[in-house]
Amino acid sequence: MSALDSGPAFEALADSTRRTILSVLATRGELPAGAIAAEVAHVGRTSISSHLRILRSAGLINERRDGRFRMYSVDGDSVHGVVRFLDGLYRAP
Repeated sequence: MSALDSGPAFEALADSTRRTILSVLATRGELPAGAIAAEVAHVGRTSISSHLRILRSAGLINERRDGRFRMYSVDGDSVHGVVRFLDGLYRAP
C-alpha cells in the first residue's frame, strides 16, 4: 500500500466502531453480520451493515456468500499494507 492509495483505509479506520469490528474479526475469524452485531452491542444492526460496507469498500475486509448469509473476514494483505505504511512513517528520519 502506497501513501497514495491508503486514504480509504485510513478514513475507514478513523471510526472507533469500525476499528472494533476489525478487532472482532481479527480475534474471532470469519463471522456473519449478525454475530458481529452481537459483539458490537453499542450500535444497531443497520449501522453495522453500513460500517461493514465502508470497511469492504476500503479493502480492509472480505465478504463471501454462504447460503443466505454474508460472511466477513479481515483482508490480511490490506491490513498488512496499512501496517507497513505506518511502519515506514515511524522509521522515517
